[in-house]
Amino acid sequence: MEYHEVERQAGREWERADGNAVIRLRQTARGDWAVTYDRLEQADEGSAYERVEVGSEEAALSRVEEFQERTAEAEA
Repeated sequence: MEYHEVERQAGREWERADGNAVIRLRQTARGDWAVTYDRLEQADEGSAYERVEVGSEEAALSRVEEFQERTAEAEA
């Protein structure tokens, strides 16, 4: 399922087309980058939550892509 980026005041966010999952990217107070994947209970696959911290924005954007690809593979 596709994700589209949503405008947010802090960080960046991608919402799944059906609205049942979101990926958030933000810089932490320590300067690391946090990526959070949050899927709602209402999703066909059930709820899920995962959070990782990485040292660079580039690494964080790679994790965003990984979350999106993993979700697409699970639906195939």
